[in-house]
Amino acid sequence: MAAYSSSSSTVEELPPQHQVFINFSGKDLRFGFVSHLVTALKLNNINVFMDDYEDRGQPIEILLKRIEESKIALAIFSGKYTGSIWCLRELAKIKDCVDEDKLVAIPIFYKLEPSTVKEVKGDFGDAFRDLAKGDKRKKKWKEALISIPEIMGITVHEKSSESEKLNEIVKAVKKVLIKFPSDGSQHYKKYPHW
Repeated sequence: MAAYSSSSSTVEELPPQHQVFINFSGKDLRFGFVSHLVTALKLNNINVFMDDYEDRGQPIEILLKRIEESKIALAIFSGKYTGSIWCLRELAKIKDCVDEDKLVAIPIFYKLEPSTVKEVKGDFGDAFRDLAKGDKRKKKWKEALISIPEIMGITVHEKSSESEKLNEIVKAVKKVLIKFPSDGSQHYKKYPHW
């Protein structure tokens, strides 16, 4: 695996709370792409949170609190994403925080076209419809599935260089982190050329 770029920036000066929450389907990505992404972020002094880091014995709803405590959420959409109620619950929470300007979401389309996610189609859409059938949260989940992919993100295609894409994600995260005020508040500074 290629070395990841590391540079001194204001990222190192940020408070130690979780800066980045990673929302993903463990069935697809936990031991491959996500583990490499976590390494790349940590090598760049970026604090990361994912479900593995939570103490066992805690109520699972603690994950929603961790989203609120983060500055950025990486929503990694993959083939099995819509087969997980927790991915969808976290995504709905991410959307709420984005709507309140308390969080920046960066969608990552892992071997999925953004249109597949936005339009909730194909096997991705079928899995969503099967999982959400009869669930009162279905509308909120679908709104999040449509809304978050409307944000500029990163697509990882089958033939993408993983190390290049990881570096691209790290650069995007750093760019967002420096826009948060240094006083520790959650609201980020919006710039006209985002």
